[in-house]
Amino acid sequence: MTTWFARRTHRWTDYSPEALVAAKAGRRVSVVVPAKDEAATVGDVVRLLREQWVERVPLVDEVVVVDSDSVDDTAAAARAAGAVVHAARAIRPDLGGRPGKGEAIWKSQLVTTGDLLVMVDADLTAWEPGLVPGLLGPLLTDDAVQLVKGFYDRPLTDPSAAGGPAEGGRVTELVARPLLALLAPELAGVVQPLAGEWAVRADHLASLPLPTGYGVEVAVLLDTARVAGVDAIAQVDLGVRAHAHQPLADLGAMATQVMAAVHARCPRGPHPSLPTGVTLRQFGRDADGEPQARDRDVLLDERPPAAGVAAEERAS
Repeated sequence: MTTWFARRTHRWTDYSPEALVAAKAGRRVSVVVPAKDEAATVGDVVRLLREQWVERVPLVDEVVVVDSDSVDDTAAAARAAGAVVHAARAIRPDLGGRPGKGEAIWKSQLVTTGDLLVMVDADLTAWEPGLVPGLLGPLLTDDAVQLVKGFYDRPLTDPSAAGGPAEGGRVTELVARPLLALLAPELAGVVQPLAGEWAVRADHLASLPLPTGYGVEVAVLLDTARVAGVDAIAQVDLGVRAHAHQPLADLGAMATQVMAAVHARCPRGPHPSLPTGVTLRQFGRDADGEPQARDRDVLLDERPPAAGVAAEERAS
């Protein structure tokens, strides 16, 4: 776990965009933006992506927005900003359509042309300028890497709210990280397993089944480790990422989909045999701003029924 973290953790500043343009060597890069009711933000996301990485530095060949049943002007805003826009249900309608982020990502594979795919959420309101080259860097410089996960500080919408300014990612901390600690501890060093900003080789993604909902990111992570090993995964520190946070009720549905994706890939039977304790790895930053792992031992043992203990005492 520790050696993987040291070997496969990078910063976006490690990669020169100009050097990555040369390293493309004829390969195509598609940025995919799955979106649902994000008219307020998707235009700015697309505009900045195109200005920085299509027009100013030719690192990206296409920006594709896949609209997942929006009822607002998401598609129009994305199209006006220069994206190629597809309605998820209109892509191969013979295959049927389902709601969900994973469905939009799965359908995107049928309309994009990239050898490398970069996933970017449509609700971003702030991010470091090196997001795209940071995610592409390990893929373009190391043929062994199949999947790159971004990680970043996620401030709450209201920095004065209880818990401090950098405690977004509630489903990650309360669901995904504990599940991985229990069922896939070899991935405990992944700082943000549910990060919506990630990059992948198109042929690798095409070989994997994808949940149609919010379990897509953790499913790709687990399946990549299963079929290619943990060294096929890298992660990149992208600094700070800001976006709107979902209501608690919506997070419940998201958590259910994440749990289903993990359990489908880490089956333990109807009566799992759990260890008596597990090490939960969490992350913060040290005084120099570097990601710092913080391990916490969590006890999981159980006492036997008290009735049996009382009966033993009486018998003695």
